Amino acid sequence: MVGAGIGGLTAAVALHRRGWRVTVCERAPEPPTTGAGIGLAPNALRALEAIGVDAARAVGSAVPVTMGVRRSDGRWLVRAETVDMAARYGMPPIAVPRPAFTAALAADLPPKALRYGTEVTGVDDVMGRSTVRTAAGQDLSADLVVAADGIRSPLRRAYFPDHPGLHYIGETAWRTIVDAPDLRIPFMSETWGRGGRFGVTPLADGRLYLYATGLVPPGTRSADSRAELRRRFGSWHDPIPALLERVQRLDEADVLQNDLYDLAAPLPRLHHGRIVWLGDAAHAMAPNLGQGGCQAIEDAVILADLLPCGDGGDGTDSVPAALAAYTAARRDRTNAVRVRARWVGRLGALRNPLAAAARDLAVRATPTRLALRGMDDLFDGFRLPGGGGIHRDGLPW
Repeated sequence: MVGAGIGGLTAAVALHRRGWRVTVCERAPEPPTTGAGIGLAPNALRALEAIGVDAARAVGSAVPVTMGVRRSDGRWLVRAETVDMAARYGMPPIAVPRPAFTAALAADLPPKALRYGTEVTGVDDVMGRSTVRTAAGQDLSADLVVAADGIRSPLRRAYFPDHPGLHYIGETAWRTIVDAPDLRIPFMSETWGRGGRFGVTPLADGRLYLYATGLVPPGTRSADSRAELRRRFGSWHDPIPALLERVQRLDEADVLQNDLYDLAAPLPRLHHGRIVWLGDAAHAMAPNLGQGGCQAIEDAVILADLLPCGDGGDGTDSVPAALAAYTAARRDRTNAVRVRARWVGRLGALRNPLAAAARDLAVRATPTRLALRGMDDLFDGFRLPGGGGIHRDGLPW
């Protein structure tokens, strides 16, 4: 594996449980200890369940009473009760701290499988064998290379040099986690204003994952992100001002800011020889549907399902065919989610007051049951090609 993000670690766990000997190369010197939260929708939870990972049990999770979209004055545009979502999809979405989740996945790997401080500089894929080159000069030989090397994937650029690459969607995003158990916020919400959004997601330990977006040129940075958030969103509905007061108490480094990009066009395929791409490296998408990490998890589990067991039964001759099947299974679905996420982002970021008012009216006029039905293809869309799963005792499916 190249990269120890959510997609790379999920693939490593899934393949390890299929009998593969896995090595995860991560250029960061150590595991992340700070960061934001991640939402795990029912499709991702079912995929994790297929490889025997219970995210809620491993990390702890909060299940909000209500989920929905609000206006900047606090009025709900659309909302759904979590119990209704659980009834429709078999389980509700949950939110977990990203560092804790990646740590839980890493704990499921064998000792020494995860190598921090190991930067991959290239992969030579010739004669049915791959050689992974590292900055330290310690080359690794592999039957399969999983490129989970992120949104700016060097391996994607190396093997698809004619692809247009990334597309800036016009927004920057701020993310952080605050302590606020006293506020007792029972909902997961995203508020739409004009040219900006603010999201609130409860976590299991009483903390809250906050995110916000704004329309700015790429690379725009303020001297103090905390002050910038208060300037942009301090007049919005409760409890946003109270939450921003908690943000002011954080260190500036605890507020992450990233410009938002997605892939300008789908890759022609998600594999090359014995190299396979997943997650942001394969189909970087805007975070507007909360599906970036969820689709990476789907990628990893379906890839493991299509590959032969690593116990020597099928050898490695069937790997290229399995990777072609992976492209067939994943390319169209992930591209459809990428396009939809971009469209939803444009809708939520409308700045023109008349256009924003028309948007709000249309969303409010949509019955909740129809709004939920519109999520069916996302939340109910995970299927293993082989139709099986991994038993909870870790035995291959």
